[in-house]
Amino acid sequence: MSAIDREQVAHLAELARIEMTDEELARVAGELELIVSSVASVSQAAGPDVPATSHPLPLQNVFREDVVGEMLTQEEALLNAPDSQDGKFRVPAILDGE
Repeated sequence: MSAIDREQVAHLAELARIEMTDEELARVAGELELIVSSVASVSQAAGPDVPATSHPLPLQNVFREDVVGEMLTQEEALLNAPDSQDGKFRVPAILDGE
């Protein structure tokens, strides 16, 4: 794989509209080259006989059963609310309109 140079990083920064100093361009070029070489070494180790995985251990559903428990009354729910109106929480409007 070819080396990532300062000019390639400058081009990517321009496409992304990111201003970078010469020092940052050189540093990021080195960091990206290290990342690319690390990915290449992993790609060599993981051959076609190694299945792709997203987790090292199998996952299982950890959700609990949905059981109705003790509920608050409307008054209890609104007890510590900073503001309420007509039995509902009152919050500042965030959208223009009605």
